[in-house]
Amino acid sequence: MKIPSHGSPKANRPGWFGPFGGRFVPETLIEPLRELEAAYAAARRDPRFKAELGHELATFVGRPTPLTFAGRLSQELGLRVWLKREDLTHTGAHKINNTVGQVLLARRMGKKRVIAETGAGQHGVAAAAAAARAGLPCVVYMGTDDMARQAPNVARMRMMGATVVAVDSGSRTLKDATSEALRAWSSDSRETFYVLGSALGPHPYPTMVRDFQTVIGVEARAQILKEEKRLPREVIACVGGGSNAIGIFTAFLKDKSVALTGVEAGGTGMAPGRHAARFAGGFPGVLHGTRTYLLQDANGQVLPTHSISAGLDYPAVGPEHAELRRIGRARYVHASDKDALAAAHELCRLEGILPALESSHAIAYLIKARKRFKKDGVVLVNLSGRGDKDLGTLCP
Repeated sequence: MKIPSHGSPKANRPGWFGPFGGRFVPETLIEPLRELEAAYAAARRDPRFKAELGHELATFVGRPTPLTFAGRLSQELGLRVWLKREDLTHTGAHKINNTVGQVLLARRMGKKRVIAETGAGQHGVAAAAAAARAGLPCVVYMGTDDMARQAPNVARMRMMGATVVAVDSGSRTLKDATSEALRAWSSDSRETFYVLGSALGPHPYPTMVRDFQTVIGVEARAQILKEEKRLPREVIACVGGGSNAIGIFTAFLKDKSVALTGVEAGGTGMAPGRHAARFAGGFPGVLHGTRTYLLQDANGQVLPTHSISAGLDYPAVGPEHAELRRIGRARYVHASDKDALAAAHELCRLEGILPALESSHAIAYLIKARKRFKKDGVVLVNLSGRGDKDLGTLCP
């Protein structure tokens, strides 16, 4: 298994993507992050680690995931729509690619347990599964609001032996779960490995998570060329923290003919507290150890967010996405709760595929923007996860 790196515009210094990124943490976390950076750099060069990761991705995760031609949706939109099926991975989302890599690294470093944060629950389930396979105890921090709306994933984590810690402070969502996980790590970094779920946080997490997720784009690029004998006109992915999007975008960054579009959560409107569209309503700031685009007020206080999808309900975005937007290599739009719900039902009706509400935002954008594309133009959508966890919202 080759672990790519430096697939994005070259950082001007380690841990930075242009003016975004960095390592803004308390002194107690500086040394653990340096230890992690060194361990990951060594693992990337080790053929045994790469072989073990490749083996786990093939035999445990179920890679490569297929590329599915959405024939009926294509006919309705007048396009050629292909879906990268991350919903078919073990545990049902792209998150497992990253957790398997990080848990292997934790074991290599001799850590005794792993902790994680989760919003929609998919990262928590993936962390619990990878930890169970490695024989490591796992603790997952999750906001109480998210626990209520993603109850099936809470049950799955517990069945895999994980302890789910309810976070009832602040917004009771992903932001507060991440804060609690960072606090827990800072109090016991010697024996604990923090499995961070998205391409954000302090260096080296944005780079490391991206690298573990680039398998999506590497596969998708080869698959679309085999099927279509040409590159897609556009690659579309939902963006919360941004790991599924950066995972597929990276393989196409050098292909200037391929547009890259990230779809954020438009919620119920653009007023503060009603959405999680960082590029539409935010500006640069620091949250959870990284400088990036952040929803905040004039005094730098983090604003509340809303999304029908728990996985997109976060006030900041990965720093590499902020840089891709700054240099104009990727564009970022948003889709509303209403449109995402409609898109999920449409994909079910036309293709027999139940997408996660996160992924439904990407489908919603495609449906709304279909007139942007030439007839029979090739479009690739990253279907980051399946929607079993969202049935309570999709079919109330």
